[in-house]
Amino acid sequence: MTMLDRRRFLVGTAATGTALAAGRAWAQPRDATLRIAVLADFSGPYRDTSGPTSVVCARQAVEDSGIAARGIKVEVIQGDHQNKPDIALALARRWFDQDGVDMVCESNNSAVALAVANLAKEKDKVQLASGAASSTLTGEQCSSNTIQWTYDTWMFANAVGTAAVRAGGDSWYFITADYGFGHQMERDTSRFVQAAGGKVLGSARFPFPGTTDFSAFLLQAQASRAKIVGLATAAADTVNCIKQAKEFGLTRRGQKLAGLVMFTTDIHAIGLETAQGLLLSEVFYWDLNDRTRAFLERVKPKTPQNWPNQEHAGTYSACLHYLKAVADLGAERAKASGLEVVQRMKAMPTDDDCFGPGKVREDGRKIHPAYLFEVKSPAESRGPWDYYKLAGTVPAEQAFRPLAEGNCPLVRT
Repeated sequence: MTMLDRRRFLVGTAATGTALAAGRAWAQPRDATLRIAVLADFSGPYRDTSGPTSVVCARQAVEDSGIAARGIKVEVIQGDHQNKPDIALALARRWFDQDGVDMVCESNNSAVALAVANLAKEKDKVQLASGAASSTLTGEQCSSNTIQWTYDTWMFANAVGTAAVRAGGDSWYFITADYGFGHQMERDTSRFVQAAGGKVLGSARFPFPGTTDFSAFLLQAQASRAKIVGLATAAADTVNCIKQAKEFGLTRRGQKLAGLVMFTTDIHAIGLETAQGLLLSEVFYWDLNDRTRAFLERVKPKTPQNWPNQEHAGTYSACLHYLKAVADLGAERAKASGLEVVQRMKAMPTDDDCFGPGKVREDGRKIHPAYLFEVKSPAESRGPWDYYKLAGTVPAEQAFRPLAEGNCPLVRT
C-alpha cells in the first residue's frame, strides 16, 4: 500500500467510525423522563409559605397520579429564585435549555411568574403559576403556555374589600409591598372598596425584600385615621406587620387590620392570641371536608412542622392535573410541546382532594370556590393547626374576575 493509499484508508476509516458513532447516537431513544421544577423561595420571607413544603406536595402529586404505572418516569427538582426575576430567569433558562425541564410550577412572586411566562412561551414549555397572585397573569399579559392556578389579587380584593366596606369599614389606608404583587393587590382592593361606597385615604410602600421594621408605615396608617388598614403584603411581611401593629395599639384605637393575602402558615407564626377574630379569604383549608383531610393525612408525615396551606395545595393540584394531561397525551408528545399540554389541561375538567371539581378557562385562570374564614380564639382551637372556622363561601363562578373583563388576548370575543 502506497503512502497516499494508506492516508485515504485512514481518513475513510475515521469517517466511517464517525458516521457509525453518529448513527448510534441518533438511534438511541431520547430521554423520556418528565421533569418538573419547583421555582420558589427557599431562603427568604416566603420559605414556609412555599419552599420545601411545595416540593413535598409536587412529589405527592406524582405519587397520587399513578403515572409511574404507565411507564412514565417523573423527576421533581427545585430552585431558589430569591425573589429576584433575573435569578429566576437564569434558573429557568438553564432548566429548559440544559436540564430537560418540561414544566415549572409555584413561581410564588408575580414579577418572577410574569418573566418566566415569556420564557416558557418562547421555549414552548409549561408554567403553572401556583404561587403567583397578580391577576395580570390572566389579563393583558396572559400567555398560551401559563396557567394561574390557586388565587389572584382580584379574588382576594373582591372577597375582603367588598365585605369590609359592607360591614362599616368604609375608609382605607394601605401598607403595600413595593413590587408587582403588592401594587396589584392595592389597585384591585381599592377598586372594590370604592365600588362598594368606601374611600381610600392613602398608602405607604415599603421596600421588598428586606424590610422588618414597619413602625414608620404603621404610624402613617395611624395618622390617616382610616377605619381599615389593608395589608397588601404576604407571608413574613404580614406576620411582622400584624405583630407590630398590636404593639402600637392600632386595634385598641378602633382601627382594624385587613390581611388581604394570608395563609394558615401566617396564623401559625402570629399565634391565635394575636390573630384571633381576623377575617381572611383562602381557597383551601386542611379541615374543610373529608377530601382535604385525606390529603393532609398523606402529606403531613412528610412535612410535620409545616402543614400545607393554600399555596402548597395549589402546587399539588396543578401538578396532578398536569400529569393527567401528560398521561392522556403520552410523555413523548407532552415533552415535544408545552402548548399542547396546556391546551389539553384546559380541555379536561379538574378534580382533586384539595379543591374538588373545577376547570381551567381559556385565559389560563383555574376556577374553584373561595372561602371566608374567621380565625379561632385559643379556647376554640382543638389542637395543632386548628385555626379557622368557616364564615362564608364564594361560588367558583363568582370568585374570580369575569372572563370578559380581563382583556386577555387568548379570549375569543
